[in-house]
Parts: sequence; structure tokens; C-alpha cells
Amino acid sequence: MAKPTKKKIRKPKKKGTFLQRFRTDFLTGLVIVAPVMLTVWVVLSVVNFVDARVLPLVPDFYNPATYLGRNLFGFGVVVFVLFTAFIGALTKGLFGRQIIRWGEGLFDRTPIVRSIYNGVKQIVETILNQSNQSFQKACLIEYPRKGIWAVAFVSTDTMGEVPVKAGHTEMVSVFLPTTPNPTSGFLLFVPLKDVVPLDMSVEDAAKLVISAGLVLPPEPNQQAPQVVKPAANAS
Repeated sequence: MAKPTKKKIRKPKKKGTFLQRFRTDFLTGLVIVAPVMLTVWVVLSVVNFVDARVLPLVPDFYNPATYLGRNLFGFGVVVFVLFTAFIGALTKGLFGRQIIRWGEGLFDRTPIVRSIYNGVKQIVETILNQSNQSFQKACLIEYPRKGIWAVAFVSTDTMGEVPVKAGHTEMVSVFLPTTPNPTSGFLLFVPLKDVVPLDMSVEDAAKLVISAGLVLPPEPNQQAPQVVKPAANAS
């Protein structure tokens, strides 16, 4: 006769102490609460900043604070948006374009103001006039030496004298961001053959850089191998 098998008694898992559970719950809640609180803080700070500088310029007759006894939150933002839209509509006409040219000419004749105005204008036009995505694709390049790979972003195809002087017919302009601040980095002109494109999106690659490799992009779904049925033997 076979001997009866002994059933293994599973020992109950030990629960952590109160402080350990509290720490886990706190970190879990922090991941949810922190982005919401930071977003609300940034929005309120921007609205208060605009209100504090626009509302003093609004005549008392049009300011709701004259009738309510207190400033209306966000009214300065509304005035700023309407004023900006009015200026944009005004510049479409001949008279408005003449005024803009006269104002720009006045700035160009002022030594210090000219440098500040031209720099700010170029930055704003570069940001607002881009209807397409800022970067074409995420990629890998060997940097700072062979054998070490870094995540970068392909911006445009390199044109002009750069590829000619470098001796490569096909080159791309690549932005190499720094961690954890991706707004700073290096502009590199890399031969196209040395660029390894990535399947991940630009957003996922940016998260990877900002988190210093802690937030990994989701792996692409691997398709199940197809089973090829053998052909029936011909009779």
C-alpha cells in the first residue's frame, strides 16, 4: 500500500509592522497626490501672476472689482487672452501690419532692447509656429565614446555645409538631452548610418531620460508565432 502523502501546511505570511505599512501607503498615495497638487499649484501661480499684472491696467469702469469689492480670480487671464486675440486680428490688416513694423523698427533702433526683443521673438516663433512634432523619432547613438549608448532625439535632416565639411552625404541633427533636466543638452550632427532608431515614442523616451532609467517604456506586444499547417498530400 502506498503511504499517504503529508499535506504541507502553509504558514501565514507575516504582516509588516505598522510603520512599514504606513510608509507603503504613504508612498502609494504620494504618487497619486503629488502630480495633482503640483498641477494645481502651477495653474494657480500662473493665473495669479497674470492677474497681478493685467488687472491694474484695466480701467475701473470695466473692472469687476469696482462693483464686487474684490478682484475676480482669472479675470486678468481673460483680458490677456482677448487682448492678444485682438492684436492677432489687427495684424492681418494693412494698417495693423504698418503699426507692427513701426514698433519693430523702434525696437531695432534701441541698442539693448533690440537684442532682447529679437531673441525672445525668435524663441516664441520657433515654439508656436511648429505645427508638427518637435522631434521626429527617438534613437540611440554611441556617446561619449564607442560602446556606450545614449538615448537621443532626431530633429531634422542636416543640410548646408555641415555634411559637406564632415564628409558624409547623409547626416541628421540629433538632440542629446541631459538627465534629469531634458531641456538642456547637446546638438550633435551624426551620420545617418550611426543612428539606431527606437520603436518607443518620443514621450516614452523623454520619460526614460527624466527618470534616469527608472521609468521604462512598455514593451511592444509580441505576436504569437503562427502555426503553419502542413499541406495535404496530393492524392
